[in-house]
Amino acid sequence: MANAAKQARALIEGRAALIVIDIQKSTFIDQSEVRSIDNMPNYKDYMLAAREAVDVAHEVGIPVIFIQEVHRPDLIDFGRELDGDEDVHCLEGDPRTEVAKEEMGFREGDYVVPKRRYSAFFGTDFEILLRGLKVDTLLLCGGLTDVCVHYTFVDGHQSDYFCRVIEDCVAGSSLEAHEAALKAMEYLQTGARRGLGELLAAMREG
Repeated sequence: MANAAKQARALIEGRAALIVIDIQKSTFIDQSEVRSIDNMPNYKDYMLAAREAVDVAHEVGIPVIFIQEVHRPDLIDFGRELDGDEDVHCLEGDPRTEVAKEEMGFREGDYVVPKRRYSAFFGTDFEILLRGLKVDTLLLCGGLTDVCVHYTFVDGHQSDYFCRVIEDCVAGSSLEAHEAALKAMEYLQTGARRGLGELLAAMREG
C-alpha cells in the first residue's frame, strides 16, 4: 500500500553535516585474518571511499563530525555488547581505537564525538552539537552498516533529522547484513540510500 502522505524530498534538506562513523585506525593497521568484529569483503575500500566525501565537505563548508567508539580497559561500559558475536574491541589507549585522521583527511575544526554504545546519539553530546550547528540532514558513512550506522540512522530518524546513507562508503559485518540494513533504512526514509557521486554533486550544489 502506497503512503499517500509521503513527500518528495531533496537529497539535502536544509543544513547538512557529514557523519563519519567509526572509521578508526584498526581498519588500516589490523591485518589479522580473524578480527574482534567481522567485516564484509573489501571493507577497507568502502572506508577509504569516504575520504572523498570528507574532502568535498571541507571544500564547501559542510561540518564533518567523526564518531569514535571507545571503551574503558576494565570493560565496565560494554554492557550487553559482548553477549553477541563481537569480542573485546576499541579500548582506550589502543592505537587501533584512534580516529583514522590521516586516512580520512581530518582537519582542525572537525568534531570528534566519542561513544560507548552503537548509536552516536546514545549517552553522548552528539545531538547538542547537531543543534548548535543547526543541522537538518545527516549524511552517514562508515561502519558497520548493520550496527553503528543503522542504529545512528534510526535514532536520527526518530529525532526528526533527514538521514542519508552513502552506500558506497558504508560496509557491514557481512554482505547480507549490509544489504539488509540498507533496505531497513530505506524503509524508514524513502531516498535514504544514496550513491557517492550524487551526494558529492548535491554537496557542491548546496
